[in-house]
Amino acid sequence: MARHFTPRLFAFLKDLREHNDRAWFQANQARFEEDVREPALRFIEDVSGPLLKVSEHFTADARKVGGSLFRIQRDTRFSSDKSPYKTQVGIQFRHVATRADVHAPGYYLHLEPGNCFAGVGLWHPSTEHAYAIRHKIADEGAAWKRATRSARFTGAYGGLQGESLVRPPRGFDDGHPLIDDLKRKDFLATARLTQKQVTSDGFLEEYLAAVKTATPFMRFLCEAIGVGF
Repeated sequence: MARHFTPRLFAFLKDLREHNDRAWFQANQARFEEDVREPALRFIEDVSGPLLKVSEHFTADARKVGGSLFRIQRDTRFSSDKSPYKTQVGIQFRHVATRADVHAPGYYLHLEPGNCFAGVGLWHPSTEHAYAIRHKIADEGAAWKRATRSARFTGAYGGLQGESLVRPPRGFDDGHPLIDDLKRKDFLATARLTQKQVTSDGFLEEYLAAVKTATPFMRFLCEAIGVGF
């Protein structure tokens, strides 16, 4: 089992947090490439084959720009914080439907000093898709509970997360037994990770196990919005 990430990744991100300016980053560009970007791209490449076995509809794209690895540069145009760089690594394995501007469920990996996690699900779906998911939950409550309340899923991810409506969504009664799920604006779950886990030899297999554990949940969401799983 090959190790992808080392403590040097987190050391770089800690230093970047303290020296978040272009001059420092340019002077440490070689560190970024060797300790952050190259290991992340190798991880994405090694996820590719196993991810296809989980579902052919999700992609692991190991390009430097425009692939699964988020850019380290921040978009500061509409932010009061003008720090030029992100101080975390973000990797997203997107659904192929996103090529057609469909906001589909995805898999995510977040690496940040003191805050690492694997994420699954759908953040801020359109109103149309949110209602499609809600109607499927109402119609197939048993399947939804199996997908989100099984011991295997909750053992890895805990409960669902994200924002919720204050009032029941239009067309749903406040007394519905699954009203807390029907009020969700996000359909997300995260598995907390330690830096020790991330930098271990077996992290790739551990991450892929988390991906597989989320299969019933991800399939449910994909079916609800009409995309393949």
